[in-house]
Amino acid sequence: MGQGRADRIGATAAALLLLLSVACRGARAGQTSEYQRHLGSAIDMPLDADVFRPPPGDNAPEQVHITQGNHDGTSMIISWVTPTEPGSSTVLYGTSEDSLNYSANGKHTQYTFYNYTSGYIHHCTIKNLEFDTKYYYAVGIGQTMRKFWFMTPPKSGPDVPYTFGLIGDLGQSFDSNVTLAHYESNSKAQAVLFVGDLSYADNYPYHDNVRWDTWARFVERNVAYQPWIWTAGNHEIDFAPELGETKPFKPYSHRYPTPYKASGSTAPYWYSIKRASAYIIVLASYSSYGKYTPQYKWLEAEFPKVNRSETPWLIVLLHAPWYNSYNYHYMEGESMRVMYEPWFVKYKVDLVFAGHVHAYERTHRVSNVAYNVVNGLCTPIPDQSAPVYITIGDGGNQEGLATNMSQPQPSYSAFREASFGHAILDIKNRTHAYYTWHRNQDGTAVAADAMWFTNRYWQPTDESADE
Repeated sequence: MGQGRADRIGATAAALLLLLSVACRGARAGQTSEYQRHLGSAIDMPLDADVFRPPPGDNAPEQVHITQGNHDGTSMIISWVTPTEPGSSTVLYGTSEDSLNYSANGKHTQYTFYNYTSGYIHHCTIKNLEFDTKYYYAVGIGQTMRKFWFMTPPKSGPDVPYTFGLIGDLGQSFDSNVTLAHYESNSKAQAVLFVGDLSYADNYPYHDNVRWDTWARFVERNVAYQPWIWTAGNHEIDFAPELGETKPFKPYSHRYPTPYKASGSTAPYWYSIKRASAYIIVLASYSSYGKYTPQYKWLEAEFPKVNRSETPWLIVLLHAPWYNSYNYHYMEGESMRVMYEPWFVKYKVDLVFAGHVHAYERTHRVSNVAYNVVNGLCTPIPDQSAPVYITIGDGGNQEGLATNMSQPQPSYSAFREASFGHAILDIKNRTHAYYTWHRNQDGTAVAADAMWFTNRYWQPTDESADE
């Protein structure tokens, strides 16, 4: 071989190495947890379980739950069910437990689903609340009146601290009960971002809607005191033409209202809220999202409205994950990703939380927005303007854990583990938030996965050095 040819080959090899180093810069080996757990079935609790027991008293209010009632957090939607008679739709409330000096009147509704007729479902919005204030409230009449309380969020501002819990795909199994108890022991959390799949009633014969009632009694112990921000999952669709039920989301939409009109949305399944220093956008994986659809037009107009000087943390909730390395529901979120991911990068979304896959996974900051059919650029690449995608569909439902992972672990996946659990997002200020994931088998203070996130707008540093 001549020296000239050898030099050319050496130069070519060096160039290839340089290209590979550029292409792989920031790419890091992901971690698949080696934690070993018992993989028995996640069995639903029986109908006579203590956590499903109705409150005492004739027609006593039950299934009490709250969610944010307007865009800025100065309203709260109070919902409950009276099982046999309408009763009252009035909420009494005030800042002293002994002096509920204010009242608001709501409305009640009912629905039928196949051979099931619901109780009387009440919704009442209490408005003009003060920020960062503890309110007590009561629902019901006379001897069956029940009292609860909640805290309003602090007024939005760039350095306002706030702590969210994250739960998804909860269901009502024995493992679900452990997840909720484990979350409740984490005393810092102030509201739950729930990424869809509530009761799993549709897994029962005839979509047994009694399981919507039992689920709501089960979670009342938390959601009557902390607002849960709802995302619709596939188990909320309840589309059953074989039963004569052709209206999607019928039980869910009757039971779980959202403040969608406050953000200009035309449907309750996609909407936004502000809460402290966070701007939360909720998307609907199972409603039309293609170009020109209502959800598309709404999101296109929504992103430019976000003021990162007021709410620096931009968080998106949806159900079907866009980046998933489990062999369950693989690429089910792909068409939505193709539609919306360029906006997520353009507007520097910080975090995206999803459910659907019954396991835990966190990605690096990656994007896959260069592909145009003919250029072949279809591999996710490191991108510091992109979100971290977190799958938190590990609440404990009866379908059990997703344990079959793709091998080798894709470069976009930073950490994954097939365990039930919940997560905590502790926003400190405009630049930093501390995130922890807690598997059910561990003590309260133990974090099986933890990360300091830096804000993409105010301090878009590469966090991977801390992993």
